[in-house]
Amino acid sequence: MSVPLCSFKQSTVFLLRFCLLKPQTDAIPYFPLHRHLSTERNPPPQPPPQDEESLINEAVQLFQAVEDGSSSSTQLHQLLFSPSSPSSPRIFGQIALRLASSSQALEFFDYIRSNSPSQELKSLSFTFQAIFELAGREPDPQNKLLELYRTSKERNIPLTVNGATLLVPCLGRAERVDEALAVVDELDPSLKNTHFYNVVVDVLFKSGRIVEAHNMLDEMFQPGADCPPNDITRDVVPAALSRREWFGRSISDKEIVGLVSKLREHGVFPDTFKLTQLITKLCRNKKIGLAWDVLHDVMKVGGTVEVASCNALLTWLGRDGDFERMNTLMTKMIEMNIQPDLVTFGILLKHMCKSGRVDEALEVFEKMKGGNDGLSVEPNVILYTTLIDGLCKVGRQEEGLTLMHQMRSENKCMPDTVTYNCLIDGFCKAGEIERAQELFDQMNKERVFPNVITLNTLVGGMCRHGRINSAVQFFNEMRSDGLKGDAVTFSILISAFCNANNIDKAMELFNQMSKDGCSPEAFVFYRLISGLSHAGRMDDASSVASMLKEAGFCLDIVRYNVLIGGFCRKNKLDKAYEMLREMELAGVKSDIVTYNTLISYLSKTGNFVTVHRIMRNMIKEGLVPTVFTYGALIHAYCLNGKIEEAMKIFRDMSSSSKIPPNNVIYNILIDSLCKKKEVELALSLMDEMKVKGLRPNVITYNAMFKGLREKNFLEKAFDLMDRMVEQACNPDYITMEVLIEWLPVVGETEKLKNFVQGYKVSVSTA
Repeated sequence: MSVPLCSFKQSTVFLLRFCLLKPQTDAIPYFPLHRHLSTERNPPPQPPPQDEESLINEAVQLFQAVEDGSSSSTQLHQLLFSPSSPSSPRIFGQIALRLASSSQALEFFDYIRSNSPSQELKSLSFTFQAIFELAGREPDPQNKLLELYRTSKERNIPLTVNGATLLVPCLGRAERVDEALAVVDELDPSLKNTHFYNVVVDVLFKSGRIVEAHNMLDEMFQPGADCPPNDITRDVVPAALSRREWFGRSISDKEIVGLVSKLREHGVFPDTFKLTQLITKLCRNKKIGLAWDVLHDVMKVGGTVEVASCNALLTWLGRDGDFERMNTLMTKMIEMNIQPDLVTFGILLKHMCKSGRVDEALEVFEKMKGGNDGLSVEPNVILYTTLIDGLCKVGRQEEGLTLMHQMRSENKCMPDTVTYNCLIDGFCKAGEIERAQELFDQMNKERVFPNVITLNTLVGGMCRHGRINSAVQFFNEMRSDGLKGDAVTFSILISAFCNANNIDKAMELFNQMSKDGCSPEAFVFYRLISGLSHAGRMDDASSVASMLKEAGFCLDIVRYNVLIGGFCRKNKLDKAYEMLREMELAGVKSDIVTYNTLISYLSKTGNFVTVHRIMRNMIKEGLVPTVFTYGALIHAYCLNGKIEEAMKIFRDMSSSSKIPPNNVIYNILIDSLCKKKEVELALSLMDEMKVKGLRPNVITYNAMFKGLREKNFLEKAFDLMDRMVEQACNPDYITMEVLIEWLPVVGETEKLKNFVQGYKVSVSTA
């Protein structure tokens, strides 16, 4: 059933005035969609006819005179209620709207109610509606509207749809949603329109009343509904659901898509912004398939789809490496005459290059330039740079350089700093530092200014290829030219000097950072702590660790392990335990490396009681001993002459542990057994290695040759020499030293010559 035209017109005017005149001092802009909810596509209100306008103005003047006590009400009564008067419910409302305040309008309402011969509820409702509108313009409108609502209930005045449309958001803001729903139920169903439903749904969503909001929408979605959804509904629903994390009941992506689908069935499609926003949100929630369905469903039924929405989906398909669907979407875009733009091709080329599909990216690029398949986009420096970077990343930097020349000559497109950085990085990674420096000189000639990434790329390339001094020289030249390094630059140089055991230079650079006003990042501290610890400079390492904490960073488990290991190597067990206590207080849990470090150190000192206690604690913490754990214990027992205990651990490891012994453990045991002249047992272990698929190395053979020489087991030595030849295990200088001292003395020089023939003796690995 349709709403009377006068009511419909006033609805728009009423709500527009309420929203535009609403004070800006509200604590929370609770109803940000009012500008949409207030602009239903109704015909603009027409001014009253001249005779009505005169009557309204005269009535206002007379009523104000009555209020002031300067006139009697007879003239006003005659004007409004005589049989010849053209007054109507609409005119009563217009008069009330012209009055100075809502309180004066309420007095006019009482006057109408007392003097109107007919006492029509319709007249009273329209007049009361005007009071609502006036109250909405005044300071503190919320309390005034709520007070007027109580007055209407007391006086049994039914609300118009416009009055209810003003009141429902007001009750929602006051968190009186049940009363708002009561207003909805009390309103004559024939008066409710789509605009009213939109307002109610928005209030319900914002109040977290999801079930009731869905029920209202279901009424709108019914086939043949009197109040079907419109474009404002389209805006209300996604806006409300985008804040679903505010509510106790979460709303799934599937529900959102379902609502969008129902809107689509009524010919209401999301606009480009909302569609793009929805696709992006679904993709972020790893619902790319759902996003794909939403976009294609809108396409199928002829909804407006622009390139921005397609680009949003292409971005996430690219991140997922789904090139098949990227191609399908591109084809569909061309079919629907959605012209791909620079962003579209940027997404395609970026993800193709990132996946190593550089040749395919080059094909797309040529099609784009040539206008094939309806594609015609002029490439810019970003697209060229994307391709150049892709070529450099797969080691095709020469092709990248050619492409840079092409962009200049064919497209008059000049390379920028990023373009040069990509090429410089490609040549640095290929070890062609001179070519990289030539490009750096070229960019300076062309007044393409290098940035800190350029500096870091060249410094890093030089350091990786052992040209640390050149890196420092280049770094100093750039500093003098005004291009200071950042934390990454200093970290590269500090790491390079730490790796070269030049800790003094690393510390010098670390101190230089502060002078340059460059605050070290955590990884700079970390690298220096590791370098100092491995160099045995534990006091300096502790000092840097203290500086790290003062800078607001925390030590991680790796650095704690490095410090603990450094203190153990320096025989400062008290300091190592101090680090352990600090770890515990900082909430950093010991890992297997921590335990292995302590087990290794304590085993070497012969403190096996403590070692086994630590191992029990480690297992209790859920950490499984590694081959290094067992190796450290076995080695320590062997060093302390306790070969039987070492063999027991070895046998337990072989039978019950999931960690099988490796070459290192076998070599430790074989060497120790040979030193104790238990050569037969050592030979049996060597045979066992073969059974377990472990290949003896030159260290294994050297230990055996020494043991066999002590026992003068020549035949067994010859067997092992033959086995070395079969396995292509090259002897080293220790092997030759043992055999040269033994075989010629016993007259086996020929055997030695045959063994050496064809071998290239390697440097000792002992």
